[in-house]
Amino acid sequence: MSAPRSDVPIRPLLIGFPAAGLVLGFVLRATGDEQWVELVWAISTLPVLIALLVEIIRGVSRGEFGLDIVAALSMTSALLVGQQLAAVVVALMYAGGQYLEDFAEGHARREMTALLSRAPRTAMRHRDHQLEEIDVELVAAGDRLLIRQGEIVPVDGTLASSLAVLDQSALTGESLPVQRVAGEAVMSGATNAGEAFDLVAARPAAQSTYAGIVRLVEAAQRSKAPMVRLADRYAVVFLVATLAIAGAAWAWTRDPIRMVAVLVVATPCPLILAVPVAIVAGLSRAAHHGILIKGGKALETMARIRSLVVDKTGTLTDGKASVVAIHAAEGLVEDDVIRIAASLDQASKHVIAQALVAEAQRRGLALTVPTEMIETPGEGISGIVEERRAAVGGISYVRAQLAPADRELDPTQALDPPGAVVVWLAVDGRLAGRIVLADELRVGIAALLTKLRGLGVERIVLATGDRRDVADAVTAGLGLDAVRADLTPDQKVLVVLSERKAGPVMMVGDGVNDAPALAAADVGVAMGAKGAAASAEAADAVLLVDTLDRIVPAIEIARRARLIALESVYAGIGLSTLGMIAAAFGYLTPVEGALMQEAIDVAVILNALRVLRGS
Repeated sequence: MSAPRSDVPIRPLLIGFPAAGLVLGFVLRATGDEQWVELVWAISTLPVLIALLVEIIRGVSRGEFGLDIVAALSMTSALLVGQQLAAVVVALMYAGGQYLEDFAEGHARREMTALLSRAPRTAMRHRDHQLEEIDVELVAAGDRLLIRQGEIVPVDGTLASSLAVLDQSALTGESLPVQRVAGEAVMSGATNAGEAFDLVAARPAAQSTYAGIVRLVEAAQRSKAPMVRLADRYAVVFLVATLAIAGAAWAWTRDPIRMVAVLVVATPCPLILAVPVAIVAGLSRAAHHGILIKGGKALETMARIRSLVVDKTGTLTDGKASVVAIHAAEGLVEDDVIRIAASLDQASKHVIAQALVAEAQRRGLALTVPTEMIETPGEGISGIVEERRAAVGGISYVRAQLAPADRELDPTQALDPPGAVVVWLAVDGRLAGRIVLADELRVGIAALLTKLRGLGVERIVLATGDRRDVADAVTAGLGLDAVRADLTPDQKVLVVLSERKAGPVMMVGDGVNDAPALAAADVGVAMGAKGAAASAEAADAVLLVDTLDRIVPAIEIARRARLIALESVYAGIGLSTLGMIAAAFGYLTPVEGALMQEAIDVAVILNALRVLRGS
């Protein structure tokens, strides 16, 4: 069991030989044909023993040694000393244990396997006023696709229809569907839970979010946790201990039955069974919560995190400007200012202009279509709104639109928060107001940091490229242990490395400039829903939901998986050792030892599967 097995399809057949032989032997014994019983049991043992020997040879050729050797020795020695019943029971228990392990791992992988199995193979593309079904690999950026009800969105894109209702539960763990309106981004991998809609592909399938998730899942399934490697090394120690106890029993009593009983109790070993099942179950449960951990190593390290280094923009904050204050000139109200500014900004693609339009829509304001628009890129835009000449933009741009007597700007600008963006509005040559936008903290950040400290995170440090005054203003009251500002990407790496003195470090970020620090951290976590591809590639874990609070369940799941794995190992090895000692003193027969060990194996596997459930 220590070596990968390629014979999974014949497992039921291998179980069938000893099971059928065991039943046939008891039937022959009941009918009085005693002379054939032992032969039937011996022959029924051979297919499992031969398959096991092939496995051992493959493992040894790769330099891997495990308790498969003990299984082979127990079956062989039982046959040699005339304990055919014990041999066939061991064969049945061994084959059944392997099948049970495969079943348990398959059950533990269910969330990750579900992500892989959902990958769409085809797409419906609009072409020459007709629809054609094509392989998803042929989708190119700019293609217009029809996403039918119940279908998986094959590529990232922009919604071309008025409304889409999407089920993102398989990606994010959120049970409630979300709505998208025309022009909004749609993430690949979501299920169309509403009416059919059109989508304009933003990139090919291979470069889309879902394809990246599939690659990460496949990498996670191939990985091997340090704890699993440690279990492999312990297996060798346990093998030596087993042979030593069996040899002592033989030397002390000269009774081969006791030696066989010792070997049987050690077949197979919960050390090898429990750890991979618990680790895989942890990865699967994290995926269910929208946390894609790339492998067992990252999961195990996450359980021991002591320091957290976090980026600001897009991580602690939403990463986008939102309106935080509106100052209207005399005779106007806030809604007047935002309505006129947003009506004019409908003609601009600037990110600040889009934020103003979004704010007006949130307030339910009716916007008018502007005319005679003139935009100066990066400065502002002017035009006719509601039959009045309006201008929206920065200080210099709007001041130039004012009458000479009105070019004194509002002095309350000094009261705006550090890092805020101020948009000015002029109407008919007069100052009409100003709108203050800022990138605010995500909701619940303070409570999140408190929970992380409760999980054993001793230091929480902000590492940002923003100015010091902006960083201090945004994080005021959060109780961070340190704030590092004005950092370049390589300086963020130094911050991560310096924090290692307190223990393993987790770094959370979302931008391209965070990628080096994510790679340098013991565990790098990328905001994958909207973060940069470079960050997701460099990170050890990706949050598929654009919310930082998923870090808490990630750490909780990692710690639970590690704890349950260790519980299973210690309990299983302890019980096996007691069983071997009992067998050495003659208190267990080979058959009883085989049944006892199988009970231990079932118990530790079921215990490892507890990771799939909540705490």
